[in-house]
Formats: sequence, C-alpha cells, structure tokens
Amino acid sequence: MNNDFIRNSLRFIFLILAQVLIFNHVNFLGFINPYPYVLFILLFPIGDNKGQLILLSFLLGITLDMFSNSGGMHAAASLVMAYSRPWVLRSVFGVAYEYNTIRIANISFTERFIYIIILVFIHHFTLFLLETFNVSDILYILKKTLFSGIFTLILCLIFITLFSVKRK
Repeated sequence: MNNDFIRNSLRFIFLILAQVLIFNHVNFLGFINPYPYVLFILLFPIGDNKGQLILLSFLLGITLDMFSNSGGMHAAASLVMAYSRPWVLRSVFGVAYEYNTIRIANISFTERFIYIIILVFIHHFTLFLLETFNVSDILYILKKTLFSGIFTLILCLIFITLFSVKRK
C-alpha cells in the first residue's frame, strides 16, 4: 500500500467522523452549517483516477447521508462537485493541471482560494437546492449557500493550513 492511499483513507474517515460528530451539530444563526467533509474531494490527488474520485465522492456523500438521514442529498452534491472538479482545475490552473504538477498545499493562496470557493459553492448550491427542492425559494437557497459556503471555506482554509506539509 502506498502513502497516498493511507493518507486518503485516513482523511476519508477523519472527515466523516468530524462532520457527523461535530459539524452536523453546528447551526449558527439557525441556517449556517459548515460542511468541511468536502475537503476530501478538494484534496484528492489530481493525477489519480477520475473514476475513483467519482466513486469515493459518492461513498463519502452516501455515508454522510446514512448518518444524517438526508436521503441522498450529500451524495448528489458530492457527485456534482467531483464531476465539476476537472473543469474547475483546468479553469483555475490551466497548463499546470494538464501536466499534473499541482499540489493544493503548495500553490499560491489566491489560486487555492479561487479553487476552493468555486467547488464549495457548487457543492452547497446543489445541496441546498435539493434540500429545499423548490425553485421559488431561490433567495433562501442563495442565502444558505452564501453563508454556509463562507463558513465552510474558512474551515477548509484553516484545515489545509494546519495539516499541510510543505514539500520542497
């Protein structure tokens, strides 16, 4: 077993446990909830199999759905996020993505911020759209997406900063 497999397995388990045991119980101002489990999809190695990312994203989401009793919303949002990831990587990093030379912990803060914010908001918009399942409540969906997205973004940046190992 290689080092990336062990790191990804531990990240998967840690993020599920943190989400279920801690972050599912955070309900700031009645509608702001952080979802840092998306870090698994954000930090999944770029050169690895894209099919594997889709499968693991589904497993991540469906596992969270089982613990949260949310009927597949997290699985669907995670799949949309994982499916959008190559497009976002290509848009943000350009040629560096094509040559698989990107490591999220080693890129500039601006590029990291743009990459994370786009994918987090794609995930959150999908999640809250499915949760509400009513397009007439679009302002409510956008409000939840914005504020929960900001909270999740801050947590993701903190976790990446705290747990990243700089490689030279």
